[in-house]
Amino acid sequence: MKYVLMFVETEQFAKELEAMNDMERKAAYEAVSRWFAENADRITHHVHLAPEHTATTLRLGGGDPVVTDGPFVEGKEVVSGFAEVEVADLEEALTMARTWPACPIVEVRPAS
Repeated sequence: MKYVLMFVETEQFAKELEAMNDMERKAAYEAVSRWFAENADRITHHVHLAPEHTATTLRLGGGDPVVTDGPFVEGKEVVSGFAEVEVADLEEALTMARTWPACPIVEVRPAS
Protein backbone atom coordinates (compact mmCIF):
# COMPACT_ATOMS: atom_id res chain seq x y z
CA MET A 1 0.00 0.00 0.00
CA LYS A 2 1.10 3.53 -0.66
CA TYR A 3 1.02 6.15 2.06
CA VAL A 4 2.22 9.72 2.21
CA LEU A 5 3.97 10.88 5.36
CA MET A 6 3.59 14.66 5.60
CA PHE A 7 6.12 16.33 7.86
CA VAL A 8 4.55 19.25 9.71
CA GLU A 9 6.59 21.95 11.38
CA THR A 10 5.23 23.90 14.30
CA GLU A 11 6.15 27.45 15.19
CA GLN A 12 7.94 26.12 18.29
CA PHE A 13 9.96 23.60 16.25
CA ALA A 14 11.03 26.34 13.80
CA LYS A 15 12.19 28.53 16.71
CA GLU A 16 14.15 25.64 18.23
CA LEU A 17 15.82 24.88 14.90
CA GLU A 18 16.69 28.54 14.42
CA ALA A 19 18.18 28.74 17.93
CA MET A 20 20.53 25.79 17.32
CA ASN A 21 24.21 26.43 16.77
CA ASP A 22 25.85 25.15 13.58
CA MET A 23 26.92 21.84 15.12
CA GLU A 24 23.47 21.13 16.59
CA ARG A 25 21.78 22.02 13.30
CA LYS A 26 24.20 19.81 11.37
CA ALA A 27 23.44 16.90 13.73
CA ALA A 28 19.69 17.45 13.27
CA TYR A 29 20.02 17.38 9.48
CA GLU A 30 22.25 14.30 9.66
CA ALA A 31 19.55 12.54 11.72
CA VAL A 32 17.04 13.27 8.95
CA SER A 33 19.48 11.99 6.30
CA ARG A 34 20.00 8.81 8.35
CA TRP A 35 16.23 8.30 8.61
CA PHE A 36 15.88 8.53 4.83
CA ALA A 37 18.81 6.13 4.34
CA GLU A 38 17.44 3.62 6.85
CA ASN A 39 14.03 3.66 5.14
CA ALA A 40 15.23 3.98 1.53
CA ASP A 41 13.82 0.58 0.54
CA ARG A 42 10.28 1.75 1.36
CA ILE A 43 10.46 5.39 0.21
CA THR A 44 9.36 5.79 -3.40
CA HIS A 45 9.55 9.61 -3.53
CA HIS A 46 10.26 12.47 -1.16
CA VAL A 47 10.38 16.25 -1.34
CA HIS A 48 11.38 19.08 0.96
CA LEU A 49 9.10 22.00 0.26
CA ALA A 50 10.17 25.64 -0.01
CA PRO A 51 9.30 27.78 3.06
CA GLU A 52 5.64 28.56 3.63
CA HIS A 53 6.03 32.24 2.70
CA THR A 54 6.61 31.08 -0.90
CA ALA A 55 3.20 29.34 -1.07
CA THR A 56 0.29 30.53 -3.16
CA THR A 57 -3.12 29.25 -2.14
CA LEU A 58 -6.22 28.94 -4.28
CA ARG A 59 -9.45 28.79 -2.24
CA LEU A 60 -12.34 27.25 -4.15
CA GLY A 61 -16.05 27.26 -3.48
CA GLY A 62 -18.61 29.96 -2.83
CA GLY A 63 -18.11 31.96 -6.01
CA ASP A 64 -14.91 33.06 -7.68
CA PRO A 65 -11.69 31.34 -6.58
CA VAL A 66 -9.58 33.45 -4.23
CA VAL A 67 -5.80 33.44 -4.66
CA THR A 68 -3.68 34.42 -1.66
CA ASP A 69 -0.02 34.39 -0.79
CA GLY A 70 1.10 32.13 2.02
CA PRO A 71 0.22 28.70 3.39
CA PHE A 72 -3.12 26.98 2.97
CA VAL A 73 -4.11 27.43 6.61
CA GLU A 74 -3.94 30.36 8.94
CA GLY A 75 -2.22 28.46 11.68
CA LYS A 76 1.09 27.90 13.32
CA GLU A 77 1.71 24.55 11.59
CA VAL A 78 2.90 24.08 8.00
CA VAL A 79 3.76 21.04 5.91
CA SER A 80 7.48 21.29 5.20
CA GLY A 81 7.90 18.14 3.13
CA PHE A 82 6.62 14.67 2.44
CA ALA A 83 7.67 11.14 1.64
CA GLU A 84 5.68 8.65 -0.38
CA VAL A 85 6.23 5.15 0.96
CA GLU A 86 5.33 1.66 -0.18
CA VAL A 87 4.56 -0.48 2.87
CA ALA A 88 2.45 -3.51 3.79
CA ASP A 89 -0.16 -1.59 5.77
CA LEU A 90 -0.97 1.43 7.93
CA GLU A 91 0.83 -0.06 10.92
CA GLU A 92 4.11 -0.19 8.99
CA ALA A 93 3.62 3.42 7.86
CA LEU A 94 2.97 4.46 11.46
CA THR A 95 6.06 2.58 12.62
CA MET A 96 8.13 4.58 10.13
CA ALA A 97 6.48 7.84 11.18
CA ARG A 98 7.22 7.16 14.85
CA THR A 99 10.95 7.20 14.08
CA TRP A 100 10.92 10.55 12.21
CA PRO A 101 13.66 12.65 13.88
CA ALA A 102 12.61 16.16 12.91
CA CYS A 103 9.26 18.02 12.87
CA PRO A 104 6.99 17.07 15.76
CA ILE A 105 3.98 16.15 13.62
CA VAL A 106 3.72 13.54 10.87
CA GLU A 107 0.39 13.19 9.10
CA VAL A 108 -0.05 9.78 7.44
CA ARG A 109 -2.50 9.35 4.57
CA PRO A 110 -3.23 6.54 2.14
CA ALA A 111 -2.28 7.40 -1.44
CA SER A 112 -3.48 5.92 -4.69
